[in-house]
Amino acid sequence: MDVFVLFSVFVIGLAIGVPVAITLGISSLAYLLLAGIPVVSMPQKMYAGMDVFVLLSIPGFVLAGNLMNRGGITNRIIRFANALVGWIRGGLGLTNIAASMLFGGITGTAVADAASIGGVLIPGMKKAGYPADFSAAVTAASSTVGPIIPPSVPMIIVGALSGISVGRMFLAGAVPGILMGLAMMATAYAISVRKGFPRQPWQGMGEVARSFSGAVWALAMTFLIIYGLLSGLATPTETAIVASVYALIVGMLIYRELPVRAVPGILVDSAVASAGILALVGFANVFGWILVSERIPQAIASGVLSLTDNRFLVILIINLLLLFVGMFMETIAALIILFVPLLSLATAVGIDPLHFATFAVLNLMIGLTTPPVGVCLFVCAGIARLPLAPVVVAILPFLFTNIGVLLLVSYVPAIATWLPSVLAP
Repeated sequence: MDVFVLFSVFVIGLAIGVPVAITLGISSLAYLLLAGIPVVSMPQKMYAGMDVFVLLSIPGFVLAGNLMNRGGITNRIIRFANALVGWIRGGLGLTNIAASMLFGGITGTAVADAASIGGVLIPGMKKAGYPADFSAAVTAASSTVGPIIPPSVPMIIVGALSGISVGRMFLAGAVPGILMGLAMMATAYAISVRKGFPRQPWQGMGEVARSFSGAVWALAMTFLIIYGLLSGLATPTETAIVASVYALIVGMLIYRELPVRAVPGILVDSAVASAGILALVGFANVFGWILVSERIPQAIASGVLSLTDNRFLVILIINLLLLFVGMFMETIAALIILFVPLLSLATAVGIDPLHFATFAVLNLMIGLTTPPVGVCLFVCAGIARLPLAPVVVAILPFLFTNIGVLLLVSYVPAIATWLPSVLAP
């Protein structure tokens, strides 16, 4: 009965649009009251979930991304991407995806990517003659690359949950992220050719060189982060702080687009965003603790294994479950609640933990672009000033492409594990 109330309150909260963190908290509180468990357990479990050293890197990476974005990074990344691929048929669509691939190495969050890139390119694409629904769809779809190419906030969460090195997690996401970006570019090109979308004139290698020189300081930030982690010179938390200092120096002294008076506001915005993420982590940890105490993860694992212990079928079942969950639940909450029990199931059939972690994150990123709770869909539809329905229809080809890449990564482990084995053995 207690578990029934837990899930009922959770589902009703999601259905009526209550924020996921609040829904997790209310449903957990209802369970504790009905089960007669002291309510003081709730803040204790929340604090235990947030009191993980590696999670301190999240505010640092959020701050670094905000500093770089406010300091002129978005326009420079877009200009460089446009110089590279803007001359191809449907070039602004390809520029959108290429910019997301480059920009993902700065922010690590899909929603920030969708808002920043979309705020510039969606109006620009509409003005250039692209349909509004395609402009919003390609922006939402490509934003999911951000949390896969390092740095990545979901990868940090997974590292904290599993004990896998955050540096190895970052490296594991690099090749799948690039594959996803290239596959979406091929899809956008095919749609553009079929529908006769416009193209821009080739601007020459001089423009490529000039735009690269403007973006190189921003692109170097990803190298700084990866090198700091793999060299052992810094922990993820220390690397995040170094990245923030680097972003401040680049924005103020090199790009000169970050005024001193803007820094306090950026600090406040970063603190609010980080607090929201960590509050979600805390509430999700309480919810996850309740599930473990009720042995629900063990029931899920034993139920699946009673059906089959075939690795390929288990991977398919995990993917279907995560795709379904991603349609309704926020990524970080889903990771905290489901990652550990599904990791136990995966390792029971011989799946490498690093490989599983990679396709689990990739899976939930796709959920950011699926209705009814696809956050990136709502962001891009709002920028394009469209209802959700036409954007959902326009994004379907990109969803099928991304699911194809997901299956490739799921069934070819080397795509995720090769780079970490070479650079971080």
